[in-house]
Amino acid sequence: MPLVQRANAVLGTIEPARPVFLLDRSEPLPSATTLGRTVQLARADHASGERSSIVRGPSGRHLLTYDDGGSEGALAALIACVQPAGSPVAADPETLSVLALAERIAASDIPVLINGPTGTGKEVLSRFIHDRSARADKPFIAINCAAMPEAMLEAMLFGHQKGAFTGANAAGEGFFRAADGGTLLLDEIAEMPLPLQAKLLRALQEKEVVPLGATHPVKVDVRIIACANRDLPLEVDEGRFRADLYYRLNVFPLMLRPLCERPDDIAPLAFAMVLRHVAPGMTIPWIGEAALSMLSAHSWPGNVRELENVVRRALLLAGDAGEIGPQHIVFDRPVRVAGETAPTDPVLGASLAGNGHANGKLSNIVQLSEARVILATLEACGGNRLAAARQLGISERTLRYRLASFREAGIAVAGGRR
Repeated sequence: MPLVQRANAVLGTIEPARPVFLLDRSEPLPSATTLGRTVQLARADHASGERSSIVRGPSGRHLLTYDDGGSEGALAALIACVQPAGSPVAADPETLSVLALAERIAASDIPVLINGPTGTGKEVLSRFIHDRSARADKPFIAINCAAMPEAMLEAMLFGHQKGAFTGANAAGEGFFRAADGGTLLLDEIAEMPLPLQAKLLRALQEKEVVPLGATHPVKVDVRIIACANRDLPLEVDEGRFRADLYYRLNVFPLMLRPLCERPDDIAPLAFAMVLRHVAPGMTIPWIGEAALSMLSAHSWPGNVRELENVVRRALLLAGDAGEIGPQHIVFDRPVRVAGETAPTDPVLGASLAGNGHANGKLSNIVQLSEARVILATLEACGGNRLAAARQLGISERTLRYRLASFREAGIAVAGGRR
């Protein structure tokens, strides 16, 4: 089966935590399916009105009906069905190589430093390392070093004695002791204040912590995974991060690229998010090829978090349609630093030119999103109006009216072939 062969080429990169069974719909379920995940596959029978779909069953079982085994959507849906919730979902060769390396690292006990922009899945990768390690049955504790002031962060990390500071009405064990025997994730570690970095370094070197208000250290056995979205060597050069702590953490660095540099991950992640956000018992909509093409062409400044926003929005807009199409894809506005020039957007630019400002009413936002979808689909079809109309599910006449209204609004419309 071509689809299974394509899927095995991707899934075979990493040893699954639980057995995976890919079966034809007519094959009987093996008795061991309670220990793993099962996906039954079936070609859509057009004569009986079948179309591409995912039906979720009990005990991690799915029925995947697909129209074309060579399509991007069929492979992406299968990869998403196979992966348990919370596991990394990937098909891009670079991401798969990072996961394969992380799997080898998990077998050791060395510290890991994961670099990458915000929203690329660093915490998911950290949990993957923990779950594949000998510490998997022990706690996994995550703390965001940028989320609290220095004094509170110290108490949260190392613990405190009763009465150690104002308001300390009871002793607290701290995250190091809470994670004893397991893994402690220090997210956004570049935000940790310098004085606290020195105390963290000692805890790592001596494998012990001194709670606030205590006089004796407490031994701890914790594996450290640190995440950073800044360039730590640059932070070291500029004196904002201790060099000795950096080298202590940087035993084995891993790098997660922005989502736009991992194009093969986009479709499987989108299907995985559909499965995550559709409630059990509800119909799971399929993501059409035209919609997947739009997702693949987007720059994703917000990375995986932005993709999740887009998918959740598409689920709401699609309603009971059964398929997510281009008309349901509404991207987030690009995030800009104050003072930066806005990126070129002919649709938004025309709106600004006509109104003097961007109108935030829902009706106008929907109109702008519709214009982006139509123009992107027309471009993907090489300017062929008839093909674009078919992908959009509208008549060519309706498409001509839409394009004429765009021209009147000052939006450049390329193409025009039938």
